[in-house]
Amino acid sequence: MKKFLLSLSMMFVLLSVLVACGDDQSDAEGNGNDANGEKVEVNKEGFPIVDEKIELSLMAPGVGIEEWENMVTLQEYEEMTNISFKFTTPPVSDFQTRLNLAFASQDLPGIILGAGTDNLTPGMEVDYGSQGVLLPLNDLIDEYAPNIKALMEEDPEIARSITTPDGNIYSLPFINNHPTAVWARGPLWYNGEWLDNLGVEELPKTVDEFYDLLVRFRDDDPNNTGEDDTIPFTDVQMNSSRAWLMAAFGMKEWGIEEHNGDVRYAPMTDNYKAYLEFMKKLYDEELLDPETFSQADEQKKAKGQENRLGLFPDWFSFFTTGRTEEEALNDPMFYPLTSEWSEERIVPGNPGMVRGTFSITKYNENPEASMRWIDYWYSQEGRDFFDKGPEGYLWEANDDGTRTPLPAPEGFESPEEYRATLTPTYGITPPMLGGLVEGEPRSDFDLFIQAETEEKITPIAETPFPLVYLTDEEQKTVNTIQQDLSSYVEQMEARFITGVEPISNWGDYVATIESMNVDEYVQIHQEAYDRWAQN
Repeated sequence: MKKFLLSLSMMFVLLSVLVACGDDQSDAEGNGNDANGEKVEVNKEGFPIVDEKIELSLMAPGVGIEEWENMVTLQEYEEMTNISFKFTTPPVSDFQTRLNLAFASQDLPGIILGAGTDNLTPGMEVDYGSQGVLLPLNDLIDEYAPNIKALMEEDPEIARSITTPDGNIYSLPFINNHPTAVWARGPLWYNGEWLDNLGVEELPKTVDEFYDLLVRFRDDDPNNTGEDDTIPFTDVQMNSSRAWLMAAFGMKEWGIEEHNGDVRYAPMTDNYKAYLEFMKKLYDEELLDPETFSQADEQKKAKGQENRLGLFPDWFSFFTTGRTEEEALNDPMFYPLTSEWSEERIVPGNPGMVRGTFSITKYNENPEASMRWIDYWYSQEGRDFFDKGPEGYLWEANDDGTRTPLPAPEGFESPEEYRATLTPTYGITPPMLGGLVEGEPRSDFDLFIQAETEEKITPIAETPFPLVYLTDEEQKTVNTIQQDLSSYVEQMEARFITGVEPISNWGDYVATIESMNVDEYVQIHQEAYDRWAQN
């Protein structure tokens, strides 16, 4: 009996110790204590962030070129902030598996950085946030993140897009302010040499004018070869051009899109039928490359290098034509078209954000310091520092405030490869403000791209559908419906345009889509959109 009572007594003592440890951990997480249990004071402005050095733990994808602890940018930032790190950086290819295991075992670091939505999905944010595994960041942003807060106030869509259905923010995004950030995909480019040869002084601005120009590309020997070898317009599976042509018929996305506050499935609208009829006309009259649905990108580029293409998609025109950047200054960007279906120009725009790039877990003993640490990345000065590293490696400052790029040291093929050894922002989606580096020289081609974008895309770009959060149940339903739906629509687009399936069968096509639970699919997205709009 005595032994039993003694054992029972020891159990109570042990339980008391565990409870006390749990209370200490809770205090550490909420108040920001150091290893000795003393309160860590966080400076709300300037550097260092904390007067007494602290260590945090962080997990991020590694690209395998350099260990994070050896990167000079992080080393210098440690000196600036008084915050050091224990880094866990599994390879990018293994990161999702390792992160899932960390959540399952609750063996998590204090910070998860650079995961992105492919690894830290919106559903995981909602799930682990509601469980308390990921900390809500709302109050921390208000108190310790003036740069992030200013960006959110400047663009309310940022806050809407990172706020989960319970009203909390569990992850910070990558915010892209680069001049081309608005691109939903690579643009279409006209062959400037052909336009010059034909004396074209103004680009088409309606579908009828566009059709007329393609006819001239086919018939008027714009490449001056004297042969019937021109291809007015080409693509690979229509994957790059589709959005630009659909926009001429009043659609922003080949799927779910928001239209005046209502959610619809564009591939079953009359607008989409009109798009298919127009594309079939181009195909039938050999204005659209007959190999569009069978060729690979390499074949498209080969035709461009033979000067056989009049209009084609690519990130930059010289990627297809093989010309120089200087010569590419003569290749104008496609001008968005209007039609009877869309009298006002629209183009699909990129929301300019990637979610899931920075989260703080419940195991973080200093969430306030962590938020201040990352907030610097969202300033112009901080993003320049983390993008190009400290002075003396990739750049040096001039007296007038500009920068002179420095060549990569011997043994590196390019400055970009060298950059991967200096800063962690290479090869991952970092939590930061993306954009131009202040004072960095820009080429004539860079300025040309910006001018074309600001004239033809930026003023009219609209996000097809915002970044919303779905519940776990909603996401499972969407995944089940979407796979079959997308596969069917993709197959039928090619069949309609090439004439394998007559467009007179449109009614059967729509009926098939309706049988795939498209109404439920649309309703789920409508409810998610309404939640987003109310934030």
